Amino acid sequence: MSNEEIFYLLALQKVKNVGDISAKKLLRHFGSAQKVFEAAKHRQIDIPDIGTIMIQSIKAFSDWKRVENEMAYIEKNRIKTVTIFDDDYPYKLFHAPDGPILFFVKGNVNLNHKHIISIVGTRNITNYGKHMVAELIEGLKQYNPLIISGLAYGVDVEAHLQALKHDLPTLGVLGHGFQRIYPNKHYKIAEKMLQNGGLLTEFWHTDPVDRNNFLKRNRIVAGLSEATVIVESGEKGGSLVTADIANSYNRDVFAVPGRATDVFSKGCNNLIKQNKAAVVTEAQDIVDLLQWKPETIENKNRQLNLFVDLSPDEQQIFDLLQTKGRLSLDEIAVTLHFPVSQTARLLLQMEMNGVVSSLAGKMFELL
Repeated sequence: MSNEEIFYLLALQKVKNVGDISAKKLLRHFGSAQKVFEAAKHRQIDIPDIGTIMIQSIKAFSDWKRVENEMAYIEKNRIKTVTIFDDDYPYKLFHAPDGPILFFVKGNVNLNHKHIISIVGTRNITNYGKHMVAELIEGLKQYNPLIISGLAYGVDVEAHLQALKHDLPTLGVLGHGFQRIYPNKHYKIAEKMLQNGGLLTEFWHTDPVDRNNFLKRNRIVAGLSEATVIVESGEKGGSLVTADIANSYNRDVFAVPGRATDVFSKGCNNLIKQNKAAVVTEAQDIVDLLQWKPETIENKNRQLNLFVDLSPDEQQIFDLLQTKGRLSLDEIAVTLHFPVSQTARLLLQMEMNGVVSSLAGKMFELL
């Protein structure tokens, strides 16, 4: 992605009345952010759900100096910028309708890691909560998942610490720009995370630390993840927002149950009662529902697959699943521009040859 297009994407990100969903519609229609601004200038935008107010907001945008300053900050600090047009834009987040059109990354992290889960919860973590976070992550370590959370007090930072303890990659999704770490107390932890994982934010370095920003980042936490685990939560809280978002994305949600009288178990218990989350009391519950396989078994079978002769179309499916991990039939068909019927036929043949495995919900993965 050229710096010029990043410049206009940054500008589009800050246009009043243009959210992520509308921005994506505009980008799909015109092909670039620069062309969006050019079209608005000449009043040549005619797209469903893109009204006059939005067009006028694009045309009236004038904060170009701030965009220049952000570009200078990105270049000076060598910050990686990932846009919706980039091949390494996370596949799971790409399918979240309100995922960001661009974001910034620090560290050493694969955002298309095979197994990705988020672990979130109350800032007022109890000893029970700490115990459950430790037990879950230790039980999952053989599957080498990427652990995502928000680097906040409580469950978030405990998840990052336990991931670091077991040498698992861990990603902190921030509610502010890279100019600071909030809370300041977690700065050293954030530095350690850069070695095996990293930090991600959609916010500019000048954006303030604001409550609404932290709520907004929750959609990225849910969107990046195969599943979200709520360890402890009161009746209200940001982790419940993350659970709702994950459900809206058709992602799995787990909740750790607690005693009915415990304040910070009420949110989890309610999620379970309302059938918005599956009960998790041990790591195996997550493994069973998500149908994970230990990496040692996976790698052994992957070697056997090398001796199978694949057609060119089958090879494309193999390469896609090897890069992206578990995908649905529709996702494979859309990505490779194959008809669904052809994709289903190819997958059936690959399954018969012991190359792929079919899972519940028309999901497929390499054996």
